[in-house]
Amino acid sequence: MTHIEPSIWAKLGEDRPSGDNLTARLAVPQTTERLLCAINTEKRRHLLIPLDDGDKPIVDSRSRGLVVTTEERIIRGRKSTRYVDIECQDIAGYPAFDLIGSELAIALATSSDSPSEIVSRVLGKWRRFWSQVPRPILSMGEQLGLFAELWFLSTWLLPRLGPAAVQLWRGPFGSRHDFEWPDKSVEVKATKARPRVHHINGYDQLEPPQNGPLYLFSVRVREEAGATNHLPILVENCLQQLAHDPAVQGQFEEALHLAGYLPLYVEDYARLRLRIVDEAMFIVRDNFPRLLTTSFTNGLPAGIERVEYQINLNGFEGLIVAKKPEDWKC
Repeated sequence: MTHIEPSIWAKLGEDRPSGDNLTARLAVPQTTERLLCAINTEKRRHLLIPLDDGDKPIVDSRSRGLVVTTEERIIRGRKSTRYVDIECQDIAGYPAFDLIGSELAIALATSSDSPSEIVSRVLGKWRRFWSQVPRPILSMGEQLGLFAELWFLSTWLLPRLGPAAVQLWRGPFGSRHDFEWPDKSVEVKATKARPRVHHINGYDQLEPPQNGPLYLFSVRVREEAGATNHLPILVENCLQQLAHDPAVQGQFEEALHLAGYLPLYVEDYARLRLRIVDEAMFIVRDNFPRLLTTSFTNGLPAGIERVEYQINLNGFEGLIVAKKPEDWKC
């Protein structure tokens, strides 16, 4: 995976520039020679992208702690030229700054867009992360839930529906069900339990949509050190499938953000490695184990604000309508 090595900044710090000069090194030389890491005399970190004569300049100060300018720069060992200069003014933002640099390196190596377009796109994505107070890492239960949703999106929907599948992912936006069509909905659940036991959040979570049936997609996983699946891999899988549609990529990243996923914790999330034990799509109908609004004829008892419960789907194999994507009409 392309990334900026922290040692680059340490090496730059050993050879501080003077005056207005910058000391620079290639940021990710194995990926592109179009991106440099640099420091100034105050040891502030910069990312530099050299421009050709016809390239448009870019100036951007909308992101807290980041300033983007375009100006002539003198780099030791290089001829004077115009650079897009992205300066990080917040020490606490250094880990995120490295991730931004990694994304810029990949885009510069693979995209035919101009440097100004690439910088605008990448910073536009990161602005919503950068401008807000950092949130804590997702809990284990939240990671499992998001893993299940991304697994369903990346393996069951995107290969068959393409970018349109992202529009169906409604859970992060506060919808009652995780994925919603005009004529059906799907609730997605993951479990590490040997029996297929799932936690249900609220007595109305398994209420059917107004039009069409409700399905429950169940994926059973197991933690294994040698497993190849984890949250960052699924995120990257989705992004690759959306590579030719930057607008939908942005919608997907917005949903990720709303779901609480922060790239700052990518190394932590990569430690939860999961093997898929089995997966199945259940139709939720009368004999499906669930509580409904009608289960409480007089409404919830006084003083009860919320109902959570668990269901065990062992013994309900007759409600399985598909065990692989091609067997389910999405």
